[in-house]
Formats: sequence, structure tokens, C-alpha cells
Amino acid sequence: MELLDAIHTRRSIRKYTDTPVDEVMIETVLRAGMAAPSAGNQQPWRFVVITDRARLEAIPTFHPYAKMVAQAPLAILACGDPDGKKWPTFWVQDLSAATQNMLLAARGLGLGTVWVGIYPEQDRMDGFRRLFGLPDHILPFSLVPLGWPATPFEALDRFRPELVHREIWGG
Repeated sequence: MELLDAIHTRRSIRKYTDTPVDEVMIETVLRAGMAAPSAGNQQPWRFVVITDRARLEAIPTFHPYAKMVAQAPLAILACGDPDGKKWPTFWVQDLSAATQNMLLAARGLGLGTVWVGIYPEQDRMDGFRRLFGLPDHILPFSLVPLGWPATPFEALDRFRPELVHREIWGG
């Protein structure tokens, strides 16, 4: 699939088939996440691959917008580790880039995903810390349910020229 096709047809998929996702595809998605740019090449990301049904089904008990996780074959929890980094405050941008890379890689493979936000909501972060035994210095950032989509992808034109300014605001 061409890159621009992946970008323009990527959608938030919340319904999945029960077909398993191959380990090679999971690694491909993770490699894409780790290929993201990061401030000073610090690579502050850590990932937890979740396939355990009981854990997947427990996530919606503390995250109100994660109901789709219960039916996804797996999910990837993206976490930040800013400790000891030269630029510790840039981890949010770094993890955003990594998450987007994973979404696009999955789309390129024909897989469906949705970005489930965690950070900075403390109750969500606490829930992920408890369920996955995360150390205090590890910050749960996003969750990416991953699976074969139950609905087809389609391209939508979301370009809005009124949101673009040239040279100066309003220009």
C-alpha cells in the first residue's frame, strides 16, 4: 500500500473479527513505532503487548472509552520513560509520533486500530499501572487495540482550507 493511501484511509476501527494477528505483523507494527523520531534520539518508549483475554476485558472497567478492547485480538500499550533523559519533557511528542507510526503501519498491513488515549488522565494511568504492574516512573500514554477490521476502510477528504494560514495568522 502506498503511504498516502494508508494516511488517507486510516480510520479508528472499533470492531474486529476474531482472526488472530500474526506475530510477524505485531513485530512490524512495533518496529514502526520504534522508528519514530524522538527528541535527541532518546527513544523514551516502552511497549506492552497484551493478548491475555482477562486483561483486555478488564481495561474497560477503568477506561470509559476502551470498550472495543474487549473484542480485539490484542492491544499494544505505549508507555513513556522520561527518567534520566536529557530532554525529559519531550516524551509526549515522542510517544505521539510512535503511536501514529504504529497506526499507519497497521493500516499498511490491512489491520485496524484506534488510538485510545490514556495520558494525562490520572485515573486511567492508575488503572493501567495496577493492571500491568508498571513501575511509578513509567507513564502509560496510549493504547492501540489491533486486529482485522470487521468493516471496510474508505478514504475521506478531511482537508479544510479555512484552517490554513499563510505567513501570518489570517493571511
